Amino acid sequence: MTSRGDGYAKGRARRELILDEAVRLFGEVGYRGASLRELAQRCGLSHPGLLHHVGDKQSLLLAVLARRDELAAAEVGAGNRLDALVELVRRNADQRAVVELFTVLSAEATAPDHPAHAFFAARYRRTVDELAAAFADAGHPGPRPAARRLVALLDGLQVQWLLEPGDVDMAAEVRRHLDTELAAARAARSDGRGHGDGGQG
Repeated sequence: MTSRGDGYAKGRARRELILDEAVRLFGEVGYRGASLRELAQRCGLSHPGLLHHVGDKQSLLLAVLARRDELAAAEVGAGNRLDALVELVRRNADQRAVVELFTVLSAEATAPDHPAHAFFAARYRRTVDELAAAFADAGHPGPRPAARRLVALLDGLQVQWLLEPGDVDMAAEVRRHLDTELAAARAARSDGRGHGDGGQG
């Protein structure tokens, strides 16, 4: 006889399998091109069985995005966020499906009617805010513009890496960029320049 705990554990494992496969499928064909029937087949489920676990397609998309962000936040953890970001980028180089997912979906979600539009708009605002705080903690005189430059670099590197992974070391490029930003900030402070936010971002 299966206990309630065993049933819960199996249900949780099945849901995680579905989310993992959804990451791969959305990364391959985007949200609009993905079929729940294809996802059900990949997971060894019937279409109604899949819907029982995830609800509708939009609910599945938001669950996938939220889960990935939770995992990323756990990987970054506390401490120096800029250093932790470099390590997260390094780990992402071993997770092509995840990088594809966010690259494809963030582009799709610029459309106001996309179900993940609000998610990505809020995510970018939050990311810029968090990185600006990290730059401010490091003494950067223009933390918010620096944060926006870093986000732009991250997005551009991911596209280049997806196209030619053997020619792009994302973590090394991010590390070099941060070293340059922070060195320039230190030089500005020592010269008595660079007070304030360095412009609106």
